[in-house]
Amino acid sequence: MRYENIKSGILTVLVLVSILLTWNLWTYQPNFDMLEVNSNNVAEVTVSEKQEVQKIVRPDQVLFHIKGQHYGTTNTAELEKLVKDMSRWSIFDVKNYTDKVDNIDELIHGSGNAEIIFPGEVPIELYRSVLNIEGKRVPSFNFNRIIINVEGLDKENGIVYFVSSENQQVYISHISSTNLTEFNRDFYKNANRYPQYFAYKVSERRTIFLPEGETQMMTYKYLPVTLNSDEFKAALFSDPSFVQKSFVASGEEYTNDSSKMNINYNTNILRYVNPTAEDNYLDSSFALVKRSIDFVNDHGGWTDSFRFVSKSEYKRSVTFRLYSMDGYPVFNDRGLSEINEVWGRDEINMYVRPNIALELPLTTEMQKVTRPSGHMALEFLQSKKNFKPELLDELILGYRMERDSDENKLILLEPAWFYRYDKTWGQITMEDLGGLKHGLE
Repeated sequence: MRYENIKSGILTVLVLVSILLTWNLWTYQPNFDMLEVNSNNVAEVTVSEKQEVQKIVRPDQVLFHIKGQHYGTTNTAELEKLVKDMSRWSIFDVKNYTDKVDNIDELIHGSGNAEIIFPGEVPIELYRSVLNIEGKRVPSFNFNRIIINVEGLDKENGIVYFVSSENQQVYISHISSTNLTEFNRDFYKNANRYPQYFAYKVSERRTIFLPEGETQMMTYKYLPVTLNSDEFKAALFSDPSFVQKSFVASGEEYTNDSSKMNINYNTNILRYVNPTAEDNYLDSSFALVKRSIDFVNDHGGWTDSFRFVSKSEYKRSVTFRLYSMDGYPVFNDRGLSEINEVWGRDEINMYVRPNIALELPLTTEMQKVTRPSGHMALEFLQSKKNFKPELLDELILGYRMERDSDENKLILLEPAWFYRYDKTWGQITMEDLGGLKHGLE
């Protein structure tokens, strides 16, 4: 009897222990707060704010062609309003129209057209995040102009062309007649409020437009802010803990087994190189530009108003340029106004950009100046020995970016005429224009 009592007692204890363990298991809550506090995961590095596609890929001019007269603007606010209105449209029935166009230049600049100009060739797949383009099987193409034909209808629908002047391709699409009527009312009919332009035909296939009169612009001075090198180190290297930092004659150098990042104090240029990135391949236009935007977004690298301006599938490169607050491109001989990327198959091969940001404009130093008409800028180029019009790609107003001569810490943006001739950018100085026979008033 005593043996049976002992067995019963042991069994009771085991049952109670089992119940206790089961209860603890059901009610156990791990200390997640403590785990999060002690986590070794690296936080996402962001130097500045991320930007959506429409802030990076955007037009820099619109021209309105009205019965032989031409009006246009580069104003950022006006162009944003225009694109915002277009983003509400439904664009449909996109088709290749190239074979049906005898002269693309005449199609682009014909009377009744609004010509929206982009600085570089834009992949349509990328710009579908800005415009509402209907259809699952939209053709793949690049464009640098959107042409809205105000005076023509096709089966009671408005006509919109996407044109690549570089590749001499035209794609036609349609919008509702209601959208076209609203665009005519809000923009085209009031185009004469913008500055007037004149046409200069550089070849049978290409015409450029220049401002008829003088242009008032502002000079700017900025106290630049130096960006944090450690943030770029954390963003660009896969394991920052293995990166070695050293000081060199011109600045700082960061290295690991395969990559190197240099910060040049004299030029304020950051250069990251990853020579191990595989480069024996060609990427599509869309993939190349999208990954370039995503790459900068990943570390919030849009520290100023940069815009997409060019790409090369062959070189696997993409360039973004700084623009002034009023919508003019900014140029610098040392690359201080550009972000350049070169890609390998799966990772960045080279990344070159400024390590400063123009965050602090000195409003007391801003001055209004007048720049000569397009006629004078064109006359200067035509006076150059061996000038060939067909090699003139662009002639535009912009800003020269340089250190202020009076105080080297300040950055000066000064208005000037710039031209791209035979694929190379040059500047026309006020001294150049002052040497013309007509002189400056």
